[in-house]
Amino acid sequence: MNVLKALLLTAALVGMPAFAGQPVNVNEASAEQLAESLDGVGMTKAQAIVEYRQENGDFRHPDELVNVKGIGLRTVDRNRDFIRVGGSDAQGEQDAR
Repeated sequence: MNVLKALLLTAALVGMPAFAGQPVNVNEASAEQLAESLDGVGMTKAQAIVEYRQENGDFRHPDELVNVKGIGLRTVDRNRDFIRVGGSDAQGEQDAR
Protein backbone atom coordinates (compact mmCIF):
# COMPACT_ATOMS: atom_id res chain seq x y z
CA MET A 1 0.00 0.00 0.00
CA ASN A 2 2.84 2.43 0.82
CA VAL A 3 4.39 1.75 -2.58
CA LEU A 4 1.11 2.66 -4.26
CA LYS A 5 0.92 5.92 -2.30
CA ALA A 6 4.51 6.75 -3.22
CA LEU A 7 3.82 6.09 -6.90
CA LEU A 8 0.68 8.23 -6.85
CA LEU A 9 2.52 11.07 -5.11
CA THR A 10 5.38 10.89 -7.60
CA ALA A 11 2.97 10.91 -10.53
CA ALA A 12 1.14 13.91 -9.10
CA LEU A 13 4.36 15.87 -8.57
CA VAL A 14 5.67 15.07 -12.04
CA GLY A 15 2.37 16.13 -13.57
CA MET A 16 2.29 19.48 -11.78
CA PRO A 17 3.29 22.41 -13.93
CA ALA A 18 6.44 24.09 -12.70
CA PHE A 19 6.52 27.84 -12.58
CA ALA A 20 9.82 29.62 -12.69
CA GLY A 21 9.19 33.28 -12.14
CA GLN A 22 11.43 35.95 -13.53
CA PRO A 23 12.37 39.24 -11.89
CA VAL A 24 10.28 42.04 -13.36
CA ASN A 25 10.10 45.75 -12.64
CA VAL A 26 6.38 46.44 -12.23
CA ASN A 27 7.00 50.14 -12.90
CA GLU A 28 8.51 49.57 -16.34
CA ALA A 29 7.23 46.24 -17.66
CA SER A 30 4.55 45.89 -20.31
CA ALA A 31 1.42 43.90 -19.61
CA GLU A 32 2.86 41.05 -21.66
CA GLN A 33 6.06 41.00 -19.59
CA LEU A 34 4.10 41.06 -16.33
CA ALA A 35 1.86 38.19 -17.44
CA GLU A 36 4.87 36.10 -18.47
CA SER A 37 6.88 36.82 -15.32
CA LEU A 38 4.40 36.66 -12.45
CA ASP A 39 2.60 33.53 -11.28
CA GLY A 40 -1.16 33.94 -11.15
CA VAL A 41 -1.11 37.11 -13.26
CA GLY A 42 -2.64 36.75 -16.68
CA MET A 43 -3.18 39.43 -19.30
CA THR A 44 -6.25 40.91 -17.58
CA LYS A 45 -4.49 41.42 -14.25
CA ALA A 46 -1.29 42.53 -15.96
CA GLN A 47 -3.19 45.18 -17.90
CA ALA A 48 -4.82 46.30 -14.64
CA ILE A 49 -1.34 46.74 -13.12
CA VAL A 50 -0.22 48.87 -16.08
CA GLU A 51 -3.39 50.99 -15.96
CA TYR A 52 -3.10 51.49 -12.19
CA ARG A 53 0.54 52.54 -12.62
CA GLN A 54 -0.39 55.02 -15.35
CA GLU A 55 -3.16 56.57 -13.25
CA ASN A 56 -1.42 56.57 -9.85
CA GLY A 57 2.30 56.66 -10.54
CA ASP A 58 5.02 54.16 -9.78
CA PHE A 59 4.75 51.51 -7.10
CA ARG A 60 7.12 52.17 -4.21
CA HIS A 61 6.77 48.74 -2.60
CA PRO A 62 5.56 45.35 -3.86
CA ASP A 63 2.73 45.35 -1.29
CA GLU A 64 1.15 48.32 -3.09
CA LEU A 65 0.11 45.91 -5.83
CA VAL A 66 -2.82 44.88 -3.63
CA ASN A 67 -4.37 48.23 -4.58
CA VAL A 68 -4.84 46.88 -8.10
CA LYS A 69 -8.21 45.22 -8.66
CA GLY A 70 -7.72 41.47 -8.90
CA ILE A 71 -4.34 41.39 -7.16
CA GLY A 72 -4.39 40.09 -3.61
CA LEU A 73 -1.77 39.62 -0.95
CA ARG A 74 -1.52 35.93 -1.81
CA THR A 75 -0.49 36.79 -5.37
CA VAL A 76 2.03 39.35 -4.11
CA ASP A 77 3.48 36.89 -1.60
CA ARG A 78 3.75 34.15 -4.23
CA ASN A 79 5.75 36.53 -6.48
CA ARG A 80 7.59 38.59 -3.86
CA ASP A 81 11.04 37.33 -4.91
CA PHE A 82 10.41 38.43 -8.51
CA ILE A 83 8.72 41.82 -8.04
CA ARG A 84 11.00 44.81 -8.55
CA VAL A 85 9.93 48.42 -8.07
CA GLY A 86 13.25 50.23 -8.48
CA GLY A 87 16.57 49.48 -10.11
CA SER A 88 16.98 46.09 -11.74
CA ASP A 89 19.19 44.80 -8.91
CA ALA A 90 17.11 46.16 -6.03
CA GLN A 91 14.33 44.29 -4.34
CA GLY A 92 11.14 46.04 -3.34
CA GLU A 93 11.83 46.14 0.37
CA GLN A 94 15.19 47.78 -0.23
CA ASP A 95 13.60 50.37 -2.51
CA ALA A 96 10.98 51.31 0.07
CA ARG A 97 13.66 52.52 2.52
